[in-house]
Amino acid sequence: MHLRYVALFVLLSGPFLAISTLAPPDTVALQNNAPSLARGVVYHDANENRKHDSGEKPLAGIRVSNGVQITKTDAQGRYELPVNDDTILFVIKPRNWRTPLSKNNTPEFYYIHKPQGSPKGLTYAGVAPTGPLPPTVNFPLYPQQEPDQFRALMFGDPQPRNQQEIDYIAHDVVEELVGTDASFGVTLGDILFDNLSLFESQARTIALLGIPWYNVIGNHDINLQATHDRYSDETFERHFGPTYYSFDYGAAHFLVLDNIEWLVETPGSKGRYRPGLGKEQLAFVKRDLSMIPENQLVVLLMHVPLVDTHDRQSLYRLIEKRPFCMSLSGHTHHHEHRFITREDGWQGAEPHHHVINVTVSGSWWSGAPDARGIPHTMMADGAPNGYSILSFDGHKYTLDFKAASQPADYQMRIQAPEVVAADEATKTDIYVNVFNGSERSKVEMRLGKDGPWTLMRRKVMNDPEFAALSAAGRANKDKSWPDLPAPKASPHLWHAMLPKDPQSGTHMLQVRTVDMHGRTYHGRRVLRITTAAAKP
Repeated sequence: MHLRYVALFVLLSGPFLAISTLAPPDTVALQNNAPSLARGVVYHDANENRKHDSGEKPLAGIRVSNGVQITKTDAQGRYELPVNDDTILFVIKPRNWRTPLSKNNTPEFYYIHKPQGSPKGLTYAGVAPTGPLPPTVNFPLYPQQEPDQFRALMFGDPQPRNQQEIDYIAHDVVEELVGTDASFGVTLGDILFDNLSLFESQARTIALLGIPWYNVIGNHDINLQATHDRYSDETFERHFGPTYYSFDYGAAHFLVLDNIEWLVETPGSKGRYRPGLGKEQLAFVKRDLSMIPENQLVVLLMHVPLVDTHDRQSLYRLIEKRPFCMSLSGHTHHHEHRFITREDGWQGAEPHHHVINVTVSGSWWSGAPDARGIPHTMMADGAPNGYSILSFDGHKYTLDFKAASQPADYQMRIQAPEVVAADEATKTDIYVNVFNGSERSKVEMRLGKDGPWTLMRRKVMNDPEFAALSAAGRANKDKSWPDLPAPKASPHLWHAMLPKDPQSGTHMLQVRTVDMHGRTYHGRRVLRITTAAAKP
């Protein structure tokens, strides 16, 4: 969206020895003032002091960007790129190398060049003046092993309003993830809920996981006082650097996108956001993907779902011919596997798989508190709050849904009466909310261990249990917690009726589902059948 991207992690070393080749001219020009040239070296920081010392190996062929152009370092590890007075230079992390990390485990792969700093008068501070462009802007890297098989954590919308809700995140999600084998994690936007003073506290909490943590900007992570889109990200940039960038890990290439455009229609008027990418960012994406082999998996990470991004067709043209590409977002506070087809202008041979990720905050930390004092915060699609685990194997991937503070095998909720009269069985609705289910899932149920398996039908509608919870909460005028939102149609709900003439007694209602990757999950619920209508 902006063109100021230039890396925070830099070390100034000795004089630059020679001029490397500039990136080819781009159709999008740098804005603001006339550009000057930034020069530097990417190198193996062998002693990890973040300085380019004599004898430390320069790294050739490493990509460096100013947010629009991308160049590769020459044989001496040198690069050269134009910058203006609002640029963020950044190195694109290659496979088997890592960048430095901040004290909060956020990657420091960038250098911010804002000689005059951020605009004054913002409630939440932006970047302090960085002064003149240094003689060299160098990027240290450190070797690490990155196998084809690895896992990454995906957090949608933690969105705390205050420190208490950061504490909810700590107890509901972070504590159970300490010791994770994931290689890194990503927050898919709405890191906060407008109170940008909480960036540091939130980052400190997630840092307890001990793994690198990347961040996507969301519509609640911007400066709402900004008079122009280019100034809306100043506080985010101070904490995390560029709002769009890319990196490699293992055999996959990750593209972090900023699809929050801030619009101020007339000077002095109240601003609003629009989901969009903009020409500068699309120019970066085009150049970035031109350097990625066709058989490499590309993973797009954004906040607002792709299908709601106004200039998505331009992005479609850049990715639809790639055989291995998927994307993730947050924003809507429900979990969904969306398969984008020609109905939305997609022209690829196969539908594009887009995941709208489960949110850490569920329904914005609403609903009755549990014994720990943490709201149950069920999402409006009837799924619990939680996070995703994305597992990679070369260009293949699988996504697992993890409900917060629940065992890993808690993958569905069966909704059935406690007791059913035998002659009413065929009129009794059974609903199953398969949290990670999709149109490509198969769901079956049976009554008892020997009953026949019955195919359930996917039914996009309001989850009955959530609808009842939401209505009951709104009717309760004495509660001390925020209301749940109104229900929304769940894309992962299945329905069937009980079989005819079941035997009276206590039975196990069993459900099994096979997901889009061929994996099978099971659920159970005890159900009593009586010979006549009865109450529990």
